[in-house]
Amino acid sequence: MHTAVYGSGYLGTIISACLADFGLPVTCFDEDSARLKEVAQGKLGFYEKNLEEVLRRNMRAGRLMYSTEVAAATAKSSVIFLAEDTHVQVEDLALRLAQMARPRTIIVVSSPVPVGTCARIEKRIKEAGLAITIVSQPMFLTNGCAVEDFNWPDRILLGTNSSEAVMALKQTYRPLVMRGVPVIVTNHETAELVREASTAFVATKIAFINEIASLSERVKADAMDLALALGLDKKIGPRCLQPGSVFAGPFAETEMDSLASLANGNGISLRILSAAREVNRSLPDRIVDKITALVDNIKGKEMGILGLAFKPNTNYIAGSTSLLLAKNLMTQGVHVRAYDPVAVAEGNSELDGIRCCVSPYAAAEGSDALVVGTGWPEFRALDFEKIKRLLRRPIIIDTKNLLDPGRLRSMGYQYVGVGRA
Repeated sequence: MHTAVYGSGYLGTIISACLADFGLPVTCFDEDSARLKEVAQGKLGFYEKNLEEVLRRNMRAGRLMYSTEVAAATAKSSVIFLAEDTHVQVEDLALRLAQMARPRTIIVVSSPVPVGTCARIEKRIKEAGLAITIVSQPMFLTNGCAVEDFNWPDRILLGTNSSEAVMALKQTYRPLVMRGVPVIVTNHETAELVREASTAFVATKIAFINEIASLSERVKADAMDLALALGLDKKIGPRCLQPGSVFAGPFAETEMDSLASLANGNGISLRILSAAREVNRSLPDRIVDKITALVDNIKGKEMGILGLAFKPNTNYIAGSTSLLLAKNLMTQGVHVRAYDPVAVAEGNSELDGIRCCVSPYAAAEGSDALVVGTGWPEFRALDFEKIKRLLRRPIIIDTKNLLDPGRLRSMGYQYVGVGRA
């Protein structure tokens, strides 16, 4: 299976060299003959650790070739990586390559493109009547260790609805797949957004540690030791990257209040902490907006809420989104009935007027909509045919993205999650 990489800049040079190092025959091609010639001679114009050695090794072995014959390189390749360093003209270029490619060719867009680009490319290709598959695959390469990042990635992210393309690219990345590197398959828009969100998240982490470093200087703490201790916390990873979650619990507000007070007392503004707390507090309002969009004029309506604890496997309700949501709804004249496996007593004592139920079915009975407020695993196994009969209207607002949207919609539910199209 021949592979081609369009682009002889930073991204294209790294991708073509590293793919060839997997043992694949790779052609790096470009219309910029001067730049391509320099790359083929090892004159990169940038320094990247270990890259020159990888280039030399694969050119000597005959696995890595360079060409300005765009049509020929395109026509002989089963997989083509589009790896320009900018998104300028990427859409037009992808369409042009598709017109020269054989049917069933896979074009992988690895250039850093704005969200929506690959969907537009795919639409134009379909309108042109071409049997070409487009895959969005953002690259997460860091300057100075790009070769290492390519060979030891945290994940391989593929934006496509083609199972054939996924199989082909798993074959391309076979050394990584065999090593256990996770392959995440999603749609174009999500794959494109992950790249931008990842950059923003890293920027946020860096900004936060810099703010804390300023505070550390004032209170005689060591920011290096602090950063090491933070980085080893398992909560700072996928476990706490769940849309719909908030940072809550019995000590959360107290600890954030204490940190904010310490910073203020030392003349340090923790703007990221303030913003994070504001986003936390605004989540119940966003959920009310979702409910209002589905249930007209919520005053006087019945609302069922599944879960009152701030997270599963505890009865703590401090900072619970469900509790704040219930308060918000009740102030707007909504009659709230709620169920929680272990936190019913706590919810009852915290909220006057809430009707705490003995089962999830009792919470659903007669309600105009049902809200999943806590991600208790047992809620996945409920009898949703029964719940549909008990509800006045088959509406579910899943604030934890716990349930299966496709299954519920096929049953006739109006289903809304958080952060999901």
